[in-house]
Amino acid sequence: MTRFVLNQVIRNSRKKSQQANFLPGRISVKDHFRFLFTCQHKLHARTPESEMPKAQKSKAADKVVHPFSRKAAYLNREDVRLKRKERMKSEKATRLSNIGEKLLWFQSQLDPNKTSYTKRDACEVVERYLHRFDSELEQIELVNGIKGRQGRLHGAREAAIKQSVERERAQFEGAGLEIPDIINTKHLKSFRDWTGDLKKLPNIKMRNVSSKVLDTKAETEEKEEVEHDNDDEDDDRRDEDDEEEALDDNMEMPESH
Repeated sequence: MTRFVLNQVIRNSRKKSQQANFLPGRISVKDHFRFLFTCQHKLHARTPESEMPKAQKSKAADKVVHPFSRKAAYLNREDVRLKRKERMKSEKATRLSNIGEKLLWFQSQLDPNKTSYTKRDACEVVERYLHRFDSELEQIELVNGIKGRQGRLHGAREAAIKQSVERERAQFEGAGLEIPDIINTKHLKSFRDWTGDLKKLPNIKMRNVSSKVLDTKAETEEKEEVEHDNDDEDDDRRDEDDEEEALDDNMEMPESH
């Protein structure tokens, strides 16, 4: 009986001590700190590598391409293709820009009172076009003509202008220089209405104009003049022959008594 009472007292004292150490959330202070320590230890020391965030790696650093592999050959071909594409795009833009400047110059030379141009008129416009750089070349000559100046300024620009003019002159005196069609009335009207938009260049009709047209016309006119002079001389000879025949007839007629 005494042992039973003693065990009961010990059991009650343990319950009281446990109730004193309990928190309102029904967790003891000791268990609470033990739980926090365990969580921190697991978080820092036992986190799996698969759950850790990975740094992003560039695709180029994933694998080094062997210089003699098929992948390297493909990349080389692709690089060459892209460079060629960019070069062709740049050349096309430059060519369209040059054509646009040329057409704008011809458009500025159009006479607003003219509704049509002859081939001779077109050749005269082309002659003015071939001399469009004369003032710039004169300025370059004046700058380079200053005494005491060493070297030649704007040499590259001067050489490019002369080369371009020589090429255009050869085309004009040969097969013909390509200019907007100002001889055709319909094409001339559409060219006047052009606003300078390079996207509408295909709508402008072009034609080749050659200086041989003037030479052919001059030869034709000269031949016509020579033939006309020859006809006049033949007519004069016929008139002289007729007069001589008339005199002879008068002399041969018998006198009347």
